[in-house]
Amino acid sequence: MVVDAFSSFSRRHIGTDTDAHKAMLAAISAESGASYSSVESLVDAAVPASIHSVAVERSTIPPAGTERQALAELKAIAGYNRVRRSMIGLGYYDTITPAVIKRNVLENPSWYTAYTPYQPEISQGRLEALINFQTMVTDLTGLDTANASMLDESTAVVEAMLLARRASKTSTNVFVVDSDALPQTKALLANRAEAVGIELVELPLAEGALPETAFFGIFIQYPGSSGRVWNPAAAVAAAHEHGAIAVVAADLLALTLIASPGDFGADVAVGTSQRFGVPMGFGGPHAGYMAVRKGLERQLPGRLVGVSRDADGHPAYRLTLQAREQHIRREKATSNICTAQVLLAVMASMYAVYHGPQGLKNIAHHVNRTASLMADALAAAGVAPRHGSFFDTLQVGVAGRADAVVADAAERGILLWKVDSDTVQFSVDETTTPEEAVAVVRAILGESAPSQLGFKPLSRSIGQESARTSQYLTHPVFSTHRSETSMMRYLKYLADKDYALDRGMIPLGSCTMKLNAATEMESITWPEFAGLHPFAPLDDVQGYMVLISHLESWLAEVTGYDTVSLQPNAGSQGELAGLLAIRGYHRANGDLNRTLCLIPSSAHGTNAASAVLAGMSVVVVACDELGNVDLADLHAKIDAHRDELAALMVTYPSTHGVYEHEIRAITDAVHEAGGQVYVDGANLNALLGYARFGDFGGDVSHLNLHKTFCIPHGGGGPGVGPVAAKAHLAPFLPGHPLAQSAQHPAFDLRTDSVGEFVHAGGPVSAAPYGSPSILPISWAYVRMMGSDGLKQATGAAVLAANYVAARLREHFPVLYSGDNGLVAHECILDVRPLTAATGVSVDDVAKRLIDYGFHAPTMSFPVPGTLMVEPTESEDLAEIDRFIDAMIAIKAEADAVGRGVWPADDNPLHGAPHTAESALVGEWNHPYSREVAVYPAAASVAGSDRVRVIHGKYWPPVRRIDNAYGDRNLFCACPPPEAFE
Repeated sequence: MVVDAFSSFSRRHIGTDTDAHKAMLAAISAESGASYSSVESLVDAAVPASIHSVAVERSTIPPAGTERQALAELKAIAGYNRVRRSMIGLGYYDTITPAVIKRNVLENPSWYTAYTPYQPEISQGRLEALINFQTMVTDLTGLDTANASMLDESTAVVEAMLLARRASKTSTNVFVVDSDALPQTKALLANRAEAVGIELVELPLAEGALPETAFFGIFIQYPGSSGRVWNPAAAVAAAHEHGAIAVVAADLLALTLIASPGDFGADVAVGTSQRFGVPMGFGGPHAGYMAVRKGLERQLPGRLVGVSRDADGHPAYRLTLQAREQHIRREKATSNICTAQVLLAVMASMYAVYHGPQGLKNIAHHVNRTASLMADALAAAGVAPRHGSFFDTLQVGVAGRADAVVADAAERGILLWKVDSDTVQFSVDETTTPEEAVAVVRAILGESAPSQLGFKPLSRSIGQESARTSQYLTHPVFSTHRSETSMMRYLKYLADKDYALDRGMIPLGSCTMKLNAATEMESITWPEFAGLHPFAPLDDVQGYMVLISHLESWLAEVTGYDTVSLQPNAGSQGELAGLLAIRGYHRANGDLNRTLCLIPSSAHGTNAASAVLAGMSVVVVACDELGNVDLADLHAKIDAHRDELAALMVTYPSTHGVYEHEIRAITDAVHEAGGQVYVDGANLNALLGYARFGDFGGDVSHLNLHKTFCIPHGGGGPGVGPVAAKAHLAPFLPGHPLAQSAQHPAFDLRTDSVGEFVHAGGPVSAAPYGSPSILPISWAYVRMMGSDGLKQATGAAVLAANYVAARLREHFPVLYSGDNGLVAHECILDVRPLTAATGVSVDDVAKRLIDYGFHAPTMSFPVPGTLMVEPTESEDLAEIDRFIDAMIAIKAEADAVGRGVWPADDNPLHGAPHTAESALVGEWNHPYSREVAVYPAAASVAGSDRVRVIHGKYWPPVRRIDNAYGDRNLFCACPPPEAFE
C-alpha cells in the first residue's frame, strides 16, 4: 500500500504543518537575527555537526505504514500467540477486569494521558483513586501506611530488603530469605543484594529455621510459592528478638481469608495487586504495593499520597513527604524509583471499590473452594497435595511424570507448572471453571478420575490459627458503588477533576507529554497480548517474541547500539540495569576497584541514586555558566580518580536543554581513563533521526518508551525503560531464570547479517520482558512513523521549543542555550528576576497557569526558581500560542503587582488557582475582579473566541494546597466523610 501525505500517520501525530513551520521559523529568525528557511536547517544549526548521524544504507525499520496497516500487522503478530488457560500462578493470575473499569479507566485518555500528580490542585481525581489504593492495601495488610504503588512484587521485595537494612538496629549485612519464596523474587534479590554488599541466607522459615548468626531482616512469602499457608507469628517474633525487620510478601486476595501481616506483627508487607482486575499481559505492567507499620512511613520508597488542606481550609490530596524521594536526596537517596504504576493502581483500587469487602471475600471463597475440591479429588485417589493448608495453589507429587502431566494438561488447553520431574503445581483463580478443574485432575490422575468434583470441601484448607478475624475496607467508598451506573459516574466524577492531555497542552520539560494515539493504544486489550502468563511456554508466545525482536532491533538502530533489553519496567530500572552491566563488565575484566561514577551536577536525581544502588560511589562534576559539563573540572576529577573510574553518566542533550558541543571530548576523556560512558536517554526526543548515542561515545543508555516512543504516562506510570548497549556489555544486560529465551537479535546493517546476543546478567524486573503488554504501543508508533517520520517528529519538537523560547525571551530570560543561541526540545525560563522585582514566585506562576487552562511546566528543575518548558511535536500552533499568550499575560500581571496595582499578598497570582466556589460563594473582597480571577484568558478576546474560552474553562476542584500542613499532619488513608462537611 502506498502511503500518501494525507493518509500518513505522521501528519496526525505532528501537530504543526508546513504553514505553521514557516510562521514559527520566521519568528525564530526575527528574534535571533539568523535565517532559518526550513526545520532541517534549524536543527542542523542546533545539533553540533560533529555528531550528526550518517544515514544507514539498510534499515530494520520498514517504511511508514498507515494506521490500518499497522493494526493488521499487529493482529497477525498477535495471532502467533496462543492463549491457553494459565494455572501457573507464581504471582500471576487470570482475572476479570470489570467492563466499566476497562472502558472508563484503561481505555480512557482522561486517565491514561495524565501526568504524575506533582501539581495536586489539578490532580485531585487520580490522587483520590490512589488514596483508595493505599487504604485498600493498609486495610488488607493490617499495617498503618501504604505507598501509591511499586513497580512489581519482586522489586518491592528488594526495596523492602533495603528498607529493613536502614531501619534495623543491627550492624550485620545478613538478610534471611524464605526458601518458599517465588523463584523470580529470589533471582532479583540475589542480583540486587550482591551489588550493595548484602548476604542472603535462604532457609525454610515455615519449619522454624533461623540463622544462628545476626541478621537485619527476614523475608516471608505468604502464602508460600508452593501454596503453603502457615501463621508466621513465631518467626516474626523471633526476628524481632534479634533486632531484625520482618518483611512479608502477601497475596491481597488471600488476605480476605487469612490473617493479615499486621495481625502477626510484620513490619513491612509487599506484593502485587495484579489479580485485582489487571490482565497478566505476559508480565506487566501491574501495580506492586508496599505497606509499613507506624514509625517506618518516612522510610517508604516511591510516592505517598497524603491529605492536606487548601487555601479555604477544605481537605485536599497531595503527594506528601517528598523530601525523602530520590529526586531531592540524589546520592543520599535510599531508592532510585521515581515513578509508580498509577494507571494499574487505579484499576486495582476500583476493582476493590466495585466489589467491596464482601465481593472480594466471595471471590476468595470461590477460589479456595475450587482448590479444596480439587485437593479432595486428588487425595481420594491417593495423590494428596503436599500441603494440607492452602489458599489457591496445590503442589502434587507425580513420581517422574511431571513432563507428561504438564503436556496432558496443555493438550486440554491448560498450563500447569513443572516444579521438578516429580512435582507439578497449579493455582486456581477467579476465572477457573469446574470443567477446567476437572481437566487438571484428569491430567494428573488419568481418565479414571471423576467427571465432576464434589459440592462441598471435606475439610477446611485454612486452619483457625491462620484465619482472618480483623475487618477491612470499612470506608464508605468501598460500599457505595455497587451498580455499574454508580461506578461509571464515580469514575467520571474523578476524571473531571483532573487535567490530562485530552484537555490541553502539558508543557512539562524533561517529561515529553506527547500524543498517545488511539491506534497505538488499541491492541493492548487484545486477549492475545493481555491474556498470557509471563512464564508461558515458548511455543505459546511466538507473537511476543517477534514483536520484542522487532522493537529491540529498531531501538538499537536508532540509538547506534548493538543490542537492547526491554526488561526494565521504568526509566530508573533501565538506569540501574545499565550501571549493573558496567559493573559486571569491569568485574569480568578483573577491575574490581572501578566503582566510582562521575555525574554532572545538573543530572536528574535518579542518576545518582541508581549509581549507589549499583554499588558505586558518586563524584559530582560541575557545570559551567552555560549549563554544559565543566571540562576543566571533568578532567580534574578523572585525573584524581583514574584508577577507580567506572563510568560517567551524562544526559544528552543536557539536562539544561542544550546540545553540548564538547560531548565527543567528554566521552573520549572517560574512555581514555578506562571508564564507560552512560548516556541517559531521557532526552532522545531531541536527537532521534539526527544523531545516535552509540556514535558519539556512548557505551550504554536507557530510553524512556513512555516519553519518546509514546507509551502514556498514565498519571505517573506505567513506563518502560529499555537499556541499549554496545556489544561488549551485552553479556551483562539483564537476563532472567524463567525467560523463554536468553537470545536477543543482533543486526549488522553494514553486512545485512543477523546474529544473536545472550543477555546473562541478573534480572531487574519480576517478569522476563518487564511490561510487555504495552510494548505494542511503541511498536505501532515506530511502524507508522517510519525512520523519516521519527526524524520529522524530532525536528518539529526542536522547532516548537525554539519558537517558545524566541517569543518568551523578552518576558522571561531563557537560562541556557547552545550553538547559535538555540535550545534543544525544551527551554528553561528564568522566573528569578521576576521574583526579585515583584515578589511573584515560580509557584505563583505555575498555579496561575491553571486559571488560564494549563498544566504548569516543570518547576525548579534542574534550576530552582525556573520553569522548564517542552511543547513536544504533537501540539499545534494555536495551542502553543495559547500557552505563550498565557505566559505573557501572567508576566503582565506580575508587573502590575510590582507596580503596586495589587497588593503582594492579594493578587490574581497569589490567590491562584481560583475555584468556582471561591468566585461565586460569599462576598468578593479582593482588589481584582471575579472575571480576572477565573476568566483571565477571556479578557483579551472577543466574539466566538471569548465564548470558546469561557465554555472550555477548566475549573480546579480545590484552591492552592498547603504542602507544609500535609507534611506536619501526615494522613495517608481515605478521610472520613465528615472531613468534607
